[in-house]
Amino acid sequence: MTFELHVNGEGVQASPAPGQCLRTLLRELGCLGVKKGCDAGDCGACTVHVDGRPIHSCLYPALRAGGRSVTTIEGLSGPDGTLHPVQQAFVDAQAFQCGFCTAGMVMTAAALSDVQREDLPRALKGNICRCTGYRAIDDALRRVVNVAAAGAVGAEVGAPASRALVIGDARFTLDDPVPGLLHMKLVRSPHPHARIRSVDATRALAADGVVLVLTPEDSPVHLYSTARHEHYTEDPDDTRLLDHVARFQGQRVAAVVAESVAAAERAAALVEIDYELLPAVTDPEAALAPGAPQLHADKPLESRIADPARNLVSEIHSHIGDVDAALAQAHASYEETFKIQRVQHVHLETHACLGWLDERGRLTIRTSSQTPFLTRDALCRIFELPAERVRVLCARIGGGFGGKQEMLTEDIIALAVLRLKRPVSLEFTREEQFTAATTRHPMKVTVTVAADRTGRLTAMSLDILSNTGAYGNHGPPVLHHSCGESLELYRCANKRVDARCVYTNTVPAGALRGYGLSQTTFAVDSALDELARRLEIDPSEFRLLNVIGPDDPLVSVQDDPGDVEIGSYGLDQCIDAVGGALRRARDEPPPAGDWLLGEGIALSMLHTTPPGGHRSVARIEEREPGGYKLFVGTAEFGNGMTTVHAQLAAEALGTTPDQIEVVQADTDAVRYDTGAFGSTGVSVAGAATLEAAQRLRALIDARRAEGECGGGPLAAEGSCDGLARSVIFNVHGFRVAVAPDTGEVRILHSVQAADAGTVINPLQCRGQIEGAVAQALGAALYEDLRIDSDGTVLTRVLRDYHVPLFADVPRTEIAFAETRDHLMGPLGAKPMSESPFNPVAPALANAIRDATGIRFTALPLTRDRICLGLAAASASGTPR
Repeated sequence: MTFELHVNGEGVQASPAPGQCLRTLLRELGCLGVKKGCDAGDCGACTVHVDGRPIHSCLYPALRAGGRSVTTIEGLSGPDGTLHPVQQAFVDAQAFQCGFCTAGMVMTAAALSDVQREDLPRALKGNICRCTGYRAIDDALRRVVNVAAAGAVGAEVGAPASRALVIGDARFTLDDPVPGLLHMKLVRSPHPHARIRSVDATRALAADGVVLVLTPEDSPVHLYSTARHEHYTEDPDDTRLLDHVARFQGQRVAAVVAESVAAAERAAALVEIDYELLPAVTDPEAALAPGAPQLHADKPLESRIADPARNLVSEIHSHIGDVDAALAQAHASYEETFKIQRVQHVHLETHACLGWLDERGRLTIRTSSQTPFLTRDALCRIFELPAERVRVLCARIGGGFGGKQEMLTEDIIALAVLRLKRPVSLEFTREEQFTAATTRHPMKVTVTVAADRTGRLTAMSLDILSNTGAYGNHGPPVLHHSCGESLELYRCANKRVDARCVYTNTVPAGALRGYGLSQTTFAVDSALDELARRLEIDPSEFRLLNVIGPDDPLVSVQDDPGDVEIGSYGLDQCIDAVGGALRRARDEPPPAGDWLLGEGIALSMLHTTPPGGHRSVARIEEREPGGYKLFVGTAEFGNGMTTVHAQLAAEALGTTPDQIEVVQADTDAVRYDTGAFGSTGVSVAGAATLEAAQRLRALIDARRAEGECGGGPLAAEGSCDGLARSVIFNVHGFRVAVAPDTGEVRILHSVQAADAGTVINPLQCRGQIEGAVAQALGAALYEDLRIDSDGTVLTRVLRDYHVPLFADVPRTEIAFAETRDHLMGPLGAKPMSESPFNPVAPALANAIRDATGIRFTALPLTRDRICLGLAAASASGTPR
């Protein structure tokens, strides 16, 4: 059926397919600002106006748009390009980070009445932002201007992509389709553990529009890890592109390529697979037991799996001093087991990839990845191609949080493109993100701590069981990282670690903000808080007594490389700032009614870069007729690297950031960069940019001094190897009220102090902290990717997985310590993308403990868990 509708003021003819939604129709018509975040009406990224009313276009049948007027983000601004007031407000407040949600958020906000603006939590309940923590969005809707007009380092400069994001012109991974594009859908295992006897693709290949079905018989023989690191040997090679054995429900076992997404989806259901069911194990303790099903017993020694026969990916056993003797002599001790759940990244742009052969026959991959160079190198190894035959590039990326430090789409797309010699794309659904991407490592952490009569720590012991799921991507480095800074932060002569990372037949775990430290920091800081109470010492004073000082060694486990130093020390300032904020908050009136009030703080420390080096090379050149062009490898996914790099270059060259054009994340266009992960976008890539700009400035000054003119534009390069490693400190504090009858937790005050060194862009740095706090609050209070005993993921849609909404996130007061790191980072700057996440859950748990008298040892701290704990304490007569 063909009908006419008006899109952004112009009449168009449309013939939607049966059942097609308005979102996909609008994108077919070129309105690429309309985004897909869920296809279930949960996230709001697809919001448009139909006859002036905001709707979620993923739920709106395209057929209903006949004869109606539809406005997308592209049509919101004036015909002369003048921004709508809401668009301008989002630019002025810098009310975005990755920007994937921005178009939908602006469309919702633009339709609000004055009455609705008075209740923003209700008005914005249908729109999710995963990056900002909503404070900047609130500022935008209250017409607060946060962006400075100009300036280099230290100025609150807005992102270069600001205008493009609010008018829908910013291009993400799948926003520039190529001619003749085919579409892929993956066939996934319904079983947690099964051997594939055979695959019959006859019916699928006979279906309309199908051009290829890939099965394990088509897979390259090479084993690899989906995790991406500078040294790929950090992770076990336990993955085959399409394997004959499925090790979790949701594992890809075949792929269908067709002329349309719908055709590929229909044909995927026609692929017939004969499975031999194998015993499965979903509990990590059971997986270690004798006789447990073995997931990777077939892997060779060179796969770097610690003990495949025991499902053991890696283990750490280390001691310093004599923990048992110290425990025996201690004045007070505390031991408890803490359980930390799976959480999902929920970046609004799902994993997506598009591949083709260029005019020279080279494999070209455009992908939503934090690691274009590492992905290129991995594809070269898998397909035995030289580096010059493969190009990987990134458009703007719709969030990452570590989830895109993974190769989950590029390998299968490369296989299809090399086979068909045609362009092919793949986009995960939201359900696939939950059931087949990666999560945080769920852990069980037993902490034992002890102190003498003066309150000084005498023993610290960690026993960690980490569940890596079906594959070991990131398992060993996450385990090692979890044991590091959580112990290094404290002076103690006797430390012990026993840690194991175990395979199970569940969805794989991977890299997530904090990289293992969010789990152990929750356990260690909660235990120390409880020990302070047993000693009858104020928890803040207890921490000050035991934390490392600026001249102390960093001691965690015996095999630690010892390559980290304290380049600047602001922990004392952070503790003071948080303590002062909480004291001031006590003057605020408590909520009316019967509430239990409490306060809590927590500390965390993070290494500034990953171990073993992290490389980046930047190049900058003069641009005709003026300004400069900067080439950097690091990708932009809301981390603000484009802005920071422009500011650093402008500082060195004595100009303004708007004179710096940034080209990034394209293995053809820029020099090598390990990737935007491990908090390295500022500390490593930024250092390379600053060095390149300083060298260019020296060349320009020399030319000027010699009176030269002409000779062509000058250029210079800079590099950083990331081997100099320092530390970051973060302290978080909460004042809370807990309802004794329902378990409801109200956050009365939230404050975080950060030792970020030289803050290149305070507005952007605050935004990173606010976003991390919001994400960490979700993980602390309600986010939980649930898996049942047979490995089935139960949390499959956003409405069943509570991502923090506008109404859920309190404003967090931010304070910066005044430090300047002398070891690394440009101009003494430290990164601030990961570290703010880590102290949030323990600070909240400590505040709830202070209010209720109950030490909750499992995350998330849900209302029902708190309510049941309070009821049990009341029934037993336990005093609060």
